Amino acid sequence: MDKLRKLLKDFREGKTDTGQVLEYLNNIPFENLSFAHVDHHRILRQGFPEVIYCEGKDQQQIVKIAGAILKRGSTLLATRADRRIYGQLKKNYKTVKFNAPGRIVYTEPAEKYAGMADKLLIVTAGTTDIPVAEEAYQTVYSMGFDATRIFDVGVAGIHRLFKYREQLVEAEVIIVVAGMEGALASVVGGLVPMPVIAVPTSGGYGTSFGGVTALLAMLNSCASGVTVVNIDNGFGAGFAAARIMRRLVHERESGKQKTAVK
Repeated sequence: MDKLRKLLKDFREGKTDTGQVLEYLNNIPFENLSFAHVDHHRILRQGFPEVIYCEGKDQQQIVKIAGAILKRGSTLLATRADRRIYGQLKKNYKTVKFNAPGRIVYTEPAEKYAGMADKLLIVTAGTTDIPVAEEAYQTVYSMGFDATRIFDVGVAGIHRLFKYREQLVEAEVIIVVAGMEGALASVVGGLVPMPVIAVPTSGGYGTSFGGVTALLAMLNSCASGVTVVNIDNGFGAGFAAARIMRRLVHERESGKQKTAVK
């Protein structure tokens, strides 16, 4: 988005020509790499570029898709990556970084919203849930927001959660990550008035069924308004949370502008 704005500004000021503008616009819908159609238009539709899901992809395919995204000046976010994939990407693109627990390769976001860390919380029931929480955190960060992480405050020691009661009720969005019986999402959902996004994780013993028990518990939460994403889907929770935060920021900025006009 920023690159498009700059290109149009340069064209208006005579710093670039029609051919360069047309070449850029011609590839906005998508770019055909033969094995993939990279969706460059997504940033205009959704406010964030296409994200690479790395599992099951050939490393060189990932490198080429990443190159197509980066050459447009877009933020790179590649989920479910390992150190081998990170090594290949780092060798080709020096600006990439790696969140190892969250298994995400990323570049710094094009836009950052300052002073929002205490408005978006990521809470886990146990330390086993941290990798999924880190995936959520890195997604939020790549979309321009920081977040406060509160780890290991599950219902087996519920007094730990109450230490953070003030932070919980002052947040705008809370992501709750929990495995086993997934009860923490209901507890938090019953304490606060803001959106709660629950992430069931696959951690737990046999009858956790790889996270299905936590998923069903969260879907059947008696705390009204808890929204649930798929098992281990920290990315989906982070993306949804950042969308909510962006809407809040834009509405507040719009409200300030209307007040100023009056």
